[in-house]
Amino acid sequence: METIGADLRQMQRIPLAPAHVDALRAAGKVATYPAGTFLARPGERVERFVYVEEGEIEVVNAYTNERHFPSTLGPTQFMGEIAFLYGGAWSLPMRAVQDTRVIEVPREAMLTLMAQIPEMSDIIITVFSARRRRQLDERDGVLRLIGEDEDRNVRRIAEFASRNRIPYSSLALGSPEAEATARNCSLQSGVPAVIFGRNVVLSDPTPEKVARLLGLNLDFRDDEVFDVLIVGGGPAGVAAGVYAGAEGLCALVVEDIAVGGQAGTSSRIENYMGFPTGISGADLLWRGAIQAMKFGTRFAMPRRVVFLERLGDGSFCVTFDNEQRVRGKAVVVSTGVQYRRLPLDRLTDFEGAGIYYAATEIEARYCKGTEAVIIGGGNSAGQAAMFLSRSASCVRVLVRGESLAASMSSYLSSRLAADPGITIEYNAEVSALKGADHLEALTIRNTKTGASRVIDTRALFIMVGAAPNTEWLSGLVKLDKNGFVITGFGEGAAASPFATSMPGVFAVGDVRAGSVKRVASSVGEGSVVISKVWEFVNSAWPEKRVR
Repeated sequence: METIGADLRQMQRIPLAPAHVDALRAAGKVATYPAGTFLARPGERVERFVYVEEGEIEVVNAYTNERHFPSTLGPTQFMGEIAFLYGGAWSLPMRAVQDTRVIEVPREAMLTLMAQIPEMSDIIITVFSARRRRQLDERDGVLRLIGEDEDRNVRRIAEFASRNRIPYSSLALGSPEAEATARNCSLQSGVPAVIFGRNVVLSDPTPEKVARLLGLNLDFRDDEVFDVLIVGGGPAGVAAGVYAGAEGLCALVVEDIAVGGQAGTSSRIENYMGFPTGISGADLLWRGAIQAMKFGTRFAMPRRVVFLERLGDGSFCVTFDNEQRVRGKAVVVSTGVQYRRLPLDRLTDFEGAGIYYAATEIEARYCKGTEAVIIGGGNSAGQAAMFLSRSASCVRVLVRGESLAASMSSYLSSRLAADPGITIEYNAEVSALKGADHLEALTIRNTKTGASRVIDTRALFIMVGAAPNTEWLSGLVKLDKNGFVITGFGEGAAASPFATSMPGVFAVGDVRAGSVKRVASSVGEGSVVISKVWEFVNSAWPEKRVR
């Protein structure tokens, strides 16, 4: 299946051209580091691009302080990782093995060079992506989790890291690796923990705290102003971020969980043009986010927008869940939809402890060896069933209707029917949940006959219904009776199928009333809407024209 980033061990190393090095030298400065000097430490912001002219640099294990990889960086190679694009933090320490001379270019100057020299940019981004790919595949990063399977808070961090393509390692409670890590970090053995290098142990770990350590959660100036605020980091929002950056708009994409939104939880998308072998939703959207960052678009997560208001000068202000505020000359609403929470007793008790709303690699580990039950009849449910059938002892799909024809693509429903490890039950619903600290069993009821039975399971996936995320719009735009944003307003040059009843606010993707609920259409809408956003910003603020 298609994935982002080549394998570094197979990828032929392509050094930067002499002209590229000359450009680096002109934009930066030469620095010398004595042997044993650390050039980067975990948690420090990636504020410069480092090209090696002479000497040798090694990656250091953040827990043992010893060399982490057999290979090192030498002349014509460069330090760096994906975090460089958004000003995030280093994920591994780097140390000079011998006296080393490098060219250092400040991050902003380097991003300008990359925009001006696309051939150099392609090489750098390919290498950065490959390095992140290797870290993900080998679960190699400074972030370590102990007791993920036993502790719900640690599990939340694992889910956040996994969905945001953050490399981490997960150690079973009581394992030799966990005990060794606890000793190195002066921790009590046998206790769940979230650790960021041997010197940083998070108390009461939250995704917010991890994001801050990794530089994902940007700090903003009070009432910082952007040309466009894109609220929602799903396919439509990321596409809007790509095209906004490419058009010279100063853009911010705000996402409350992970880049990719609901589409990012899809384990395999096979009907997206250009990927005949399929691609995971997370990889597809991660590619888009890298493109957007390359063009200068900023991302902030986890950040939830709770309020939108229009200011006296015609601009807009959004308030985050931490009471921070930023302003935008225009707003793109791309918050999508979320699966409905079923009216079941004890539902909240088991969310994250047997009940899930996504089927990624991490959830697949949780249901290994047990029967997985999926509620839903759409493509997401079908893709989840195919993916989970590799790890679960069997998969049971519960559908309220009598057929999948109206809700699931034909190729997918045919595969489900042909897979011996997947059972489809029609006219079925879950009526009760059972368990102590974790889901242990549930009751399935036939809606036609009323007959019920109990089955043992530790994994229930709810993928039904589509509730739009529009509460934060604060009544500024018209919604339909189901809460979806009504679009198609404006006159003359301002007319747009994505314009809302409030000039300057646009809506794209699944949150828009009447939209086609497909990844491809969301990407298309996010791409197309930016031309109207650009026109609005330039007409409303002619003294500050962009591009």
